[in-house]
Amino acid sequence: MLHYQSPQRSKKAFNKKVTTLILSCLTLIIIVGGSTGSFAAIAQNRQTEGLNGSEMRKILDRGDLTEAVNRIEQGWEEDYQKYFAEDFAAPLQKAEQIAKTLSRLATQTQKKPALIYVIPRTDQLELILILPDRAPILRSIPEAKQRNLLPAVKDLTGEITNLRKLNTNSYLAPAQKLYQWIIAPLETELQAANIETLLFCVGEGLRTVPLAALHDGQQFLVQKYSFSRIPAFKLTNINYASLKNARVLAMGAATFPEAANKQPLPAVPLELSAIAQQWPGQSFIDRDFTIVNLQSQRLQQRYGIIHLATHAEFRPGTPNNSYIQFWDTQLGLDRMRDLKWNNPPLELLVLSACRTALGDREAELGFAGLALQSGAKSALASLWYVSDAGTLALMSEFYQQLRTGPAQDAPIIKSEALRQAQIGAIEGRIKIEDGQLRSSRGDILLPPEIPKLDTKNLSHPYYWAAFSIIGSPW
Repeated sequence: MLHYQSPQRSKKAFNKKVTTLILSCLTLIIIVGGSTGSFAAIAQNRQTEGLNGSEMRKILDRGDLTEAVNRIEQGWEEDYQKYFAEDFAAPLQKAEQIAKTLSRLATQTQKKPALIYVIPRTDQLELILILPDRAPILRSIPEAKQRNLLPAVKDLTGEITNLRKLNTNSYLAPAQKLYQWIIAPLETELQAANIETLLFCVGEGLRTVPLAALHDGQQFLVQKYSFSRIPAFKLTNINYASLKNARVLAMGAATFPEAANKQPLPAVPLELSAIAQQWPGQSFIDRDFTIVNLQSQRLQQRYGIIHLATHAEFRPGTPNNSYIQFWDTQLGLDRMRDLKWNNPPLELLVLSACRTALGDREAELGFAGLALQSGAKSALASLWYVSDAGTLALMSEFYQQLRTGPAQDAPIIKSEALRQAQIGAIEGRIKIEDGQLRSSRGDILLPPEIPKLDTKNLSHPYYWAAFSIIGSPW
């Protein structure tokens, strides 16, 4: 039997159903909201269980530095794997193995290296030093907790890159503060062991600090040690190979197509010419500066060094936001491994005109992971864009030092070659004078299209502290 309902009753029934549905939805939202809070708590717990968590605090407090090193290596390996979405998994080297490896490299390179882990935490800064054939050493700096440390890093970079302060030493206060926190607590051990090369393995917020400019009150750090920054020791190529007979593939662009919307780099022809005069290999510029030509050249000839004189940007966000500018296209950081620069092995990748979004976590990972992601054993790149003349000066001197070395029979160390170039700028042996670049190679006449500098002196850290070896220093 069919029952008739009036429109009013139907409307009331409908409204009741809607009300019930709304209440059900609200209940669901409350439940889900509670679950979201639980998930957030779980995520927070996982975060606190990392290097900044209570478990790591307990490990450090009981002096179990072998386990601490294991946690650091695994934790920072995961950071780079997540950022690049790549499986970099490498065998774990315990602290004792690292110490033995450093001893072997000291013999091979005739320069004693040390590894420094710099772990920023909310409670204090932790430093772990590994010397050749020695047990790890821990130093804790309570005053360098994150809320004090990271602003000091920002201050240092800001003072160095402020173009209005190039005739001042306004950078000294933060440079000395950071030296006292990061280097001074380990200085006695470094000097006693006659350490000459440092490998910095650093945590979030410190991966783009201009380490070369740290200052002890008398000297810059780079005047005392050569160094590199590494993502993790297990992710670093630890095999030494001489660059004495290496060939260089030098490429770049002085101008770019209008569609690229990039500023010209008028010093690039001189930069490539200076390299070609010192090293065997090939050089290509402008329209010949393409990814296709680069890969074609590598198929025809083995090159130990690839030098790219072009714009490169390390930006916030995912790796595809960061890139190297070729003549006709951009090579995203996410595509670098596709070029297989680890086969045959590339000893050194040089990017001479980089710019990094300083203080950004993702940009930090891109910069510090450049050698790892590219497949190169080592990379040389800049944290900020340096003037055309300044870049030309540093690059020219770097390749001269890399070619000649400190002595005829001594091994060539990449980080030491960069160090000597930077010292040349600090001490005034590399300078711009009377329209010429003066360096250990002699004088190079600068073309009029290269913007003139307000000073002939390149001793300010703005001109040299941006450049850094990433990956293996050897």
